[in-house]
Amino acid sequence: MKRDFQSFTLYMFGFLLLWEWLRPVEQLTTTDHIEMFVIFILLSFTLAFLRMKWIWQTIIKLWFILFSVNMFHYEEGFFQFSWITFFTDDLTTNFSRIVARNWLGLTNEFRTFLLFILLWLMVYLVHYWLLNRKRIFIFFFMTLIYITVLDTFTLYSAKTAIVRTVIVGFAVLGMLTYYRILARENLSGDSFTVRKWMRPLVIMITFSVIVGIISPKFAPIWPDPVPYLKAAGNKGGEDGVGKGVAKVGYGTDDSRLGGSFIGDDSVVFRAEAVEKNYWKVETKDHYTGKGWIPSESTLSRIGGEDLIPVSSIPSNVETQDENASLFMFMDYDHLIYPAGIQRVQFQRNYILEIDSIKEKVSILNGFDSAPIAPDSYSLEYKVPKYQATELRETVAADPNQIDAEFLARYTQLPDNLPDRVKELAESITEKETNWFDKAKAVERHFGGSGFKYSQSDVAVPGENDDYVDQFLFETKIGYCDNFSTSMAVLLRSIGIPTRWVKGYTGGEFLKYSEDDSKQIYEITNNNAHSWVEVYFPNQGWVPFEPTKGFTNSVSIDFTNNDGTTPAVETTAPTAPKPQESLEEDNSSTEKTEQTFSFSNFWLSIKTFFNQEWKWVFVLFVAVIGTTGLMYRLRGKWIPRLYLIQFRLRKRDENIGKAYLILLEQLERYGLKRNEDQTLRNYARYIDTFFASREMSKLTDRYEQYLYHQKLPEGSWKDTRELWENLIKKTIA
Repeated sequence: MKRDFQSFTLYMFGFLLLWEWLRPVEQLTTTDHIEMFVIFILLSFTLAFLRMKWIWQTIIKLWFILFSVNMFHYEEGFFQFSWITFFTDDLTTNFSRIVARNWLGLTNEFRTFLLFILLWLMVYLVHYWLLNRKRIFIFFFMTLIYITVLDTFTLYSAKTAIVRTVIVGFAVLGMLTYYRILARENLSGDSFTVRKWMRPLVIMITFSVIVGIISPKFAPIWPDPVPYLKAAGNKGGEDGVGKGVAKVGYGTDDSRLGGSFIGDDSVVFRAEAVEKNYWKVETKDHYTGKGWIPSESTLSRIGGEDLIPVSSIPSNVETQDENASLFMFMDYDHLIYPAGIQRVQFQRNYILEIDSIKEKVSILNGFDSAPIAPDSYSLEYKVPKYQATELRETVAADPNQIDAEFLARYTQLPDNLPDRVKELAESITEKETNWFDKAKAVERHFGGSGFKYSQSDVAVPGENDDYVDQFLFETKIGYCDNFSTSMAVLLRSIGIPTRWVKGYTGGEFLKYSEDDSKQIYEITNNNAHSWVEVYFPNQGWVPFEPTKGFTNSVSIDFTNNDGTTPAVETTAPTAPKPQESLEEDNSSTEKTEQTFSFSNFWLSIKTFFNQEWKWVFVLFVAVIGTTGLMYRLRGKWIPRLYLIQFRLRKRDENIGKAYLILLEQLERYGLKRNEDQTLRNYARYIDTFFASREMSKLTDRYEQYLYHQKLPEGSWKDTRELWENLIKKTIA
C-alpha cells in the first residue's frame, strides 16, 4: 500500500510537470483541443500506475490517438472507417516528406499524430526517471528553461507557471531524495519517518515561495534581447534587395511581385469532382507597375447555403450543372471554388462574407461572426460551354453594354507604363478584329520560344522598372505571375477589360471515388497559380491561360453556325483525360526530361498504399502481433539460440561470455541478483532454488578464469555441460 501511495504521488507530480509543457501550446500556436492531450497524459500515467500489461496499454493509447485525430480533423464518425483511408494516405505522404526533409510540409493530421507519440515517449521517460532511476532534476531543469525562454521571447506569461514548476519540482526532488536514502540505508519508511522528513520539506518550499513572491524585484540589468534579435532578423532593403527566396503557396500580399521561390508540396485540399478544375480564391483589378492591389472593398454577407453572387454567367451561355466536395488540409477561412460557383454546403451553419470587387468569399462562424476554417464542404457550380462565334461578336466597347466606370476599372494602367508595352500589344493583335481573337493572339504569344518558365533566377523590378515591361523586353524568364500579369496589361493597353485571378490548378489525380462517378485530386502549395479573365459583354468573364506549359480546361466550341470549322484553327485547351491526370501540370519543360523523379517514386509508393492499404494494414498487424508474441515467448527461444551458439564453440575462454549470458537469463527467468550480493552467495541461492550444486561449480570455474585469465586445457567441455543444464532449467 505504501508502495502504491509512493508511486501515485510521484506520478501525480510527473503529470503536473509534463502539463506545463502543454500550457503554452494553445496560446502560442493554432492548436486546439489541448484538453485531449492533457487527458492522454493523464491516461498514460494512470495505465502505468495500474501496472497494466504493455500490450493493453498500447491498444488503449492507440485507440485514444485515432479517436482524437478523427474528432479533430474528420467529419465522419469514428466507426465510419472511410476516414481511415484518408488518414493512411496522409501518413504515407508525410513519411515521404520526412525523408525529403520537408518539415514545413507536414499536414495537421500528421502533426497531431506526432504530438501524441511525443507525449507517449515523454510519459515513458518520466516514468523511468521517477520509478526506476529516482532522479528528475534534468527534466525539472529543462522545464524551467522551457517556460522562461517562452516568457522572454513570446507573448506567453510564465509568472504563475514558474511558481507552479518550482513547487512541484522541489517537492518531487525532496521525495526522490528521501526514497533513495531509504533504499541505500535499508531503512523502513514508517509513518514517523515520513512525517519527520516531509514536514521540513513542505515548510521549506512554502517559505521559499512566499518569500520569492513578496520580495522586492530589481529592474533587469541586461537589456531586452528581443528587439535586437527582431531587428537583426528584419535586415534587408526595399525594392527586392534582401528579399531572398520565398516558398510557393497562396498569399494575400501581391503588391510587389517578382523574385524566385522554392517548391512546397504541402497538401492544401483534396477535391472530389467529375473532372479537373481550376480553383479560384480571389481576383484583383488595380495594377501598380510592381504588382496588384484591390481598388476598393465592398463587403456583404449571406447565409451559408444562399446563392453566391460572384461571376454570374449570362443566361445565353449554355451551362452544365456539376458538384464537387473539398476536404481541407490547411486552416483557410476563405472559400476555394471553381468558376460558375452557385452554392456551398457546410456541415454546420456558417455565414459567408463576400468582397464583390475581389470576389473573395470569407467563411464566418454563425454565432460570433469570427473567421472559421471548415474541414470540408460541398460546392454546386455551373460549367459554361462557350461558342467561339458568340465570343467573337465583341469588337469594341459598347457603352450600352459596358458601364464606363466598369470599363475604367478593368482597363486601368499606371501612368508611367512604358509605351513599348502598348506597341507590342498592337503588333501582336494587328491582324485580329475582335476581342476574343486578340486575347487568343496574346495568349499564344507567350508560348513562343522566346519565353521560359522558371521558378529560379526570376528578376525583381527595381524602383524605376515596370514589372511587365521588364519581363516582356528584358528577362522573359518567370512563372505564372509574370505571364498572367503581362497578358492582363497587354490587353488592357488596347482597351480590353481584364482582371488578375489567384487560386490553384487542378492538382494531381489520386484515384476514383468509391462509385467511380468522380475523380479525387490532391492540390498542394505547388499548385498555387494565377491566370487571366477577360470580360465579354455577352459572355461574362472568360478565363485564359498564358503561362507556358499550363492548360485551363475551358470548353469552347469553335465550329461555325453551319457546322464547319473556320479556316484559321484556334483550338481551346482541352481537359485532361482521367488516365492522363496522374501527370502534374508542367511547370517547367525540364521536368518531362528527367528519367527519374523522387516525387514520382513516392507517388508510385503512395498509389500502391492507396490500392493495397487493407493488405498492408493486415501485414502490419501480423508483424506487430508476431513481434509481440516473440517478445512474450523470449524465455523459450532465446536460451535455445544460446545453446546452439555455444555448442559449436571449443575454446576455454568461452566461459566468460557464457557465464554473463547465464546471469541475464536467470534474471529474465525471475531469479534476480541483488546489487550487494556476491557471486558465491547468488550461486548458493540458485542451487537452493534448483536443488543442485551446478551453479556453485560453474561459479568456481568462472572466478578461476576471471582472476587467472585461463583454465586447464579442455575444461570447457565439462563446464559447458553445467552451463547447458542451468540454461535448460530456465526455459519456461
